[in-house]
Order: sequence, then C-alpha cells, then structure tokens
Amino acid sequence: MSVQLAAQEAKAWARIGDRRQTEVALDRGRRLLDSMPYPENLDHHFVVDPTKFDFYAMDCYRLLTDDKMAENLAHEVIQASTDFDGRERAPMRLAEARVTLGVVAARQGDLEEAVRQGKRALNGERKSLPSLLMASRDLTMVLNERYPDNTGTKEYLDQLHVLSESLKRPALFPASAS
Repeated sequence: MSVQLAAQEAKAWARIGDRRQTEVALDRGRRLLDSMPYPENLDHHFVVDPTKFDFYAMDCYRLLTDDKMAENLAHEVIQASTDFDGRERAPMRLAEARVTLGVVAARQGDLEEAVRQGKRALNGERKSLPSLLMASRDLTMVLNERYPDNTGTKEYLDQLHVLSESLKRPALFPASAS
C-alpha cells in the first residue's frame, strides 16, 4: 500500500508540474518496492508490482512532458502487459500506454500516429472509462492545441465524446412533474 501511495503522490506532483518532488516520490516508491518480495497475487488492486510502478511513472513523465521517458516506459508497459501470443493481460494499462504514445507522437508532430494510438486506446477490450478519459485528456489537449481543424483530430474527439456520454446515467430518482 505504501508503494501505491508514493506512486499516487508522484502523480499529484506531476499534475502540478513539480518534477523534483515527482522524482523524489517515484524514488521513494521504487525503493519501497525493491525492498519487498515479489507479489504473489498481481490481480489484487492494491498490489504494486514493478510493471504497475512503471505504469505510474509513465503517467508522471507524460504529465511532466518528458517525452523520452514517457515513451520508453509506455513501451515497457506494453511489452509487460502483452503475452507472447499477443493476448492483452492488462487492457487498461495498455490503453493508457497507447494514449501516452499518442501524446508523444502529437508533440513530435506525427498527427497520424497520435490519432492511431488514441483510437487504439479507446477501442481496447475492457475500459475503466473515468481513468481512460482522464488520461485521454492529455492527448485531447495536444490535438486541440496543435491540430484543431484536422479530420483525424475531429474523428478521435468524436469517438472520445461518445465514450464520455456513456458515463452519463439517468438519475435514480427523476424529478416529479408537478
């Protein structure tokens, strides 16, 4: 649990742009993780294994706009989350890694790759939509800032909009018509 708290602290520092504090928290989390035995049940939500920690670090570096670190970690997450036969073991980690690759591509001027990775993230098997939408916000910002009138940008944003609309649910107790 303390490893996950350090990772979440790092993400909070990254969101406000404090690289030094982000790296201090990441370093503390990595040291804690390295001092523990390898976890037996990787499916438990609160268990942090080295791959999950790389996933958190990837988010941090994406937020800090350290594209090289974010890209390297995204590739690590994808490789570790995919079986030798191509089966995806961690669909949400894969989706967010693809968003990260999309953000990096967009920042580097490769709009086609950015949109391809963004759409691939949205088309994944299983979705924790709030988490995916939060990560997708980074790609949305870059696409809107750099390529606002591009057809690929509009298609990606339309697909993202459809997903976000699926989160809206009718009220349990609708207002009475008086």
